[in-house]
Amino acid sequence: MEPGNQTRPPTFLLLGLSQEAVLQPLIFWLFLFMYLITFIGNLFIIVAIISDSHLHTPMYFFLSNLSFADICFTSTTIPKMLLNIHMQSKAITYGECLTQMYFLLTFGALDNFLLTVMANDRFVAICHPLHYMVIMNPKFCGILLLVSWILSVLDSLLHCLMFLRLSFSTEVEIAHFFCELNQVVQLACSDTFLNDIIIYCTTGLLGIIPLAGILYSYSKIVSSILKISSASGKYKAFSTCGSHLTVVSLFYGTGLGVYLSSAAIENSKYSAIPSVMYTVVTPMLNPFIYSLRNKDIKQAIIKLFC
Repeated sequence: MEPGNQTRPPTFLLLGLSQEAVLQPLIFWLFLFMYLITFIGNLFIIVAIISDSHLHTPMYFFLSNLSFADICFTSTTIPKMLLNIHMQSKAITYGECLTQMYFLLTFGALDNFLLTVMANDRFVAICHPLHYMVIMNPKFCGILLLVSWILSVLDSLLHCLMFLRLSFSTEVEIAHFFCELNQVVQLACSDTFLNDIIIYCTTGLLGIIPLAGILYSYSKIVSSILKISSASGKYKAFSTCGSHLTVVSLFYGTGLGVYLSSAAIENSKYSAIPSVMYTVVTPMLNPFIYSLRNKDIKQAIIKLFC
């Protein structure tokens, strides 16, 4: 494509998961169903935690924020996708694309930091139970949440500011159902070397450091659980972090799988399909994992209906 007049903002075209007309109704209703399940499920978690005074603890404080981040994370991509299918349009403006990338990066990074903070919370609860309420006091929990928000916002702001320096053709086709940063950057007409460096560096830092913190916390947790003599004591200790460990495995497993599969797939048209796992499926499963494996959450949700 020929570079257009850069005084007029470019128009992006989201090609979606499939361009087959016969599949569009199926994709629409499937993603609408998954979005409603994600929204309602995470909303139930938030309301249950707020309404039940027994759940006003650090663990559930961070869980409610994780549910909020999951709602916002999916709300940045799926509604626009559903609207485009309904309107039989693929267009997304430059401003909408930039806004979508900003909030997607913000809430994706926030998910990452919250999972790390929750792992630290479980580490203190199991390895230092007598000092748990002293260490994980409300002020410290608030600071951890504030730092997570600040780092997430700064990361997405950096990427978006770097994105503004790029120039594009007047019409850009994105083989995805949302404005995925790395893929959009590669479609720029100008030099993207600096953008690529920042993407790789921030992805490495925000991926490796939190994951290392989670692995360290769980290595200490497993070591402490193995020292417990009774089988019932081991089960009780492990059950307090089993749900979080499942979510961590799902989040990092799907994210890693997406990037490995994207690197293996030469045709970018098919790279959008694996990304459904971490953008849609994982946030949808989180409420089920925490509610089905957690007696307190189940009781709180039952109270809401009663």
